[in-house]
Amino acid sequence: MTRQLDHLAIAVRSIEASLPLYRDVLGLELHGHEEVAEQRVKVAVLRAGDTRIELLEPTSADSPVAKFIEKRGEGLHHLAVRVDEVGAELNRLASQQIPLIDKQPRQGAEGARIAFLHPKGTGGVLIELVERPAET
Repeated sequence: MTRQLDHLAIAVRSIEASLPLYRDVLGLELHGHEEVAEQRVKVAVLRAGDTRIELLEPTSADSPVAKFIEKRGEGLHHLAVRVDEVGAELNRLASQQIPLIDKQPRQGAEGARIAFLHPKGTGGVLIELVERPAET
């Protein structure tokens, strides 16, 4: 059973304005950009060793990331844990009465299947479960 940190996600108003800090100052490798329309967010993926850092820029004022920034400002949005099978993990966690935001997996960045756990059941931390596609 895989259990490892997959990525840390940072909510930003502008990827373009934020990227120089992570790429040029901290020296992290930019792995790519993507828009995840379903979540109304643009994502820039950087590498910090084996861990990804995702910069999340909202694409609409009513997106969850835009609401987060409006309420809390830019900063750490969530941490993501890699699992073998998101659907099975959701079933296991639901049976343990862990509050879920997503009852079913949905599409995430880079072809991943994802689901979020509600912060009220995780000590105030938004946690994402990530199932990566098999490497070819």
